[in-house]
Amino acid sequence: MTDSSAGDSGDAGDADSRPIVYDLAPDCTLTDVDVGARYHATVNGVVEYGVFVDLSENVSGLLHESNLNGEEYDVGDDVVVKLEEIKENGDVSFALADVDDYRTLDVEHEPEITAVDDARVGETVTVEGEITQIKQTGGPTIFHVADETGIIGAAAFEEAGVRAYPAVEVGDLVRLNGTVEEHEGETQLEVEGITVLEGDTAATARERLDEATAERAEPASVEPHVEWEAFESLREELAEVARLLRRTVLEGRPIRIRHHADGDGMCASIPVQLALENFIDEVHADDDAARHHLKRLPSKAPFYEMEDVTRDLNFALEGRARHGQKLPFLLMLDNGSTEEDVPAYKNLTHYDVPIAVVDHHHPDPEAVNDLLDAHVNPYLHGEDYRITTGMMCVELARMIDPGLTDELRHVPAVAGLSDRSKAEVMDEFVELAGTAGYDRDELGDIGEALDYAAHWLRYSEGKTLVNDVLNVGCDDESRHHELVEFLATRAARDVNEQLEMVEPHVEHETLESGAHLYTADLENFAQRFTYPAPGNTTGELHDRKVREHGEPVITIGYGPDFAVLRSDGVRLDIPQMVTELNEEVTGGGVSGGGHLVVGSIKFVKGRREDVIDALVEKMGEAELDEELSSTATLD
Repeated sequence: MTDSSAGDSGDAGDADSRPIVYDLAPDCTLTDVDVGARYHATVNGVVEYGVFVDLSENVSGLLHESNLNGEEYDVGDDVVVKLEEIKENGDVSFALADVDDYRTLDVEHEPEITAVDDARVGETVTVEGEITQIKQTGGPTIFHVADETGIIGAAAFEEAGVRAYPAVEVGDLVRLNGTVEEHEGETQLEVEGITVLEGDTAATARERLDEATAERAEPASVEPHVEWEAFESLREELAEVARLLRRTVLEGRPIRIRHHADGDGMCASIPVQLALENFIDEVHADDDAARHHLKRLPSKAPFYEMEDVTRDLNFALEGRARHGQKLPFLLMLDNGSTEEDVPAYKNLTHYDVPIAVVDHHHPDPEAVNDLLDAHVNPYLHGEDYRITTGMMCVELARMIDPGLTDELRHVPAVAGLSDRSKAEVMDEFVELAGTAGYDRDELGDIGEALDYAAHWLRYSEGKTLVNDVLNVGCDDESRHHELVEFLATRAARDVNEQLEMVEPHVEHETLESGAHLYTADLENFAQRFTYPAPGNTTGELHDRKVREHGEPVITIGYGPDFAVLRSDGVRLDIPQMVTELNEEVTGGGVSGGGHLVVGSIKFVKGRREDVIDALVEKMGEAELDEELSSTATLD
């Protein structure tokens, strides 16, 4: 029984030995009373064998004539009674309380709270938690309430299309009672009442929920797929991102994943997407919740373009207006670390949109870190791009859902081969993939198929297709192998046709450093708007020249207002070169980025010759490094 002192009790600091008479709140039930205690009651009926009295709207019983001592009562009379017995059938009997001088304590109803995870169809329950979403339909108002075990939808009806309980807002702590039913295949609570918690009750509930959420948000402690000293410094930061993402799901906030549209970007995003979908399904009573709370989209550029952020923000604001959702958590994968991302991030600062980045492009931490909630990048730990984003995100996915460990054994190798990583543990990753039935050639084919699919998907998610290609979340192993063979074969055919057109027109010169420079005019001698795109065309040409002539080699593929850059064995700093070019070529409008030795730049069409000449001059001054080799391609 929870009580609070009423006016008759005097100063709260004074000892008061007077007997207590309890005054029940209207919603109190039998769970709030005790045999032997005294209560204020009101007569609600008079019969020959006694009078019936009410202690609250839900607690009534008989004061038998044998206990009336000859007293007579009318309906509406107030009386102080003592609870004598609660019978097995729920009947309650009272006696008159022999008390004159007493103090009154108010009693608030303390319902039996049912955890969301324990709510069963057909039961009448009371749930205590936080409102995470309010959606007004053409019929009822749908409230989503989260407790320490999960999130459930609750339908409250005022009248068609009219907001029920308009005082209840997202973020409120509430007690919500009703009957659990199944609606269109989903578990849903049919609301009978909602009470917003206040004061100590709210504080206690908040503390309980925060503690439970923090505990449940903890990432799994998983052993690395492959022991790699260079990777160890990243694990703690990846665990923090996993913690943020799990907490985001528990709080009912949607998640939007943006990733670079290439093999490594897909190897990064697909495992994380599957891990989050599994966790969303675990948290939400709605089996279709993942479709509403998680969205993955590719980005063609290796940075967050204003076009992308405008689309994302518009989609999020529409979701908030139409579905009552919180604004999403933005997860950037295989892009997002550079100064070029800053305008898009600053656009999001006007709204409540947390941002986390996992990337291996050369970062500009001074430009972006203040705009991010988390930033994982090997460069920030003295490592480099040979640790691909796909390798990092496989570990991130396992921290979110360790049950995916076996399903992801081949993905780090696919990511590394797709981005041509020269990591010292690549052979170990390939051996690990061998335990899943893949050899090196098959892994390379998966990477080629992913790149090919990404090119034609353009800005679409293509979830089922890319999951089948990568064999993550795929339900048909034979379809996976047939699809990879088909797409990889088409990709190889298209690459060969493209290089046959380009190679006769490739220009070659030897720089003062001794490096071989190959330049290709992709505007006039390559097919545009087909596969392979300029980035892949340049990368394939470069790899062919390295195989033919060895290092050091630099390759530039250029068009009317862009250039794609690749190098092996030359110590280039492409991000720094871009900065210098933008300062030195007046009116050039130079922008771009990428890895240290793999990049793409844009410029004003009329200044192309000046930009390319200045770029070649800088490349000629770069030092040779036999151990430095490119590890990625850019579209």
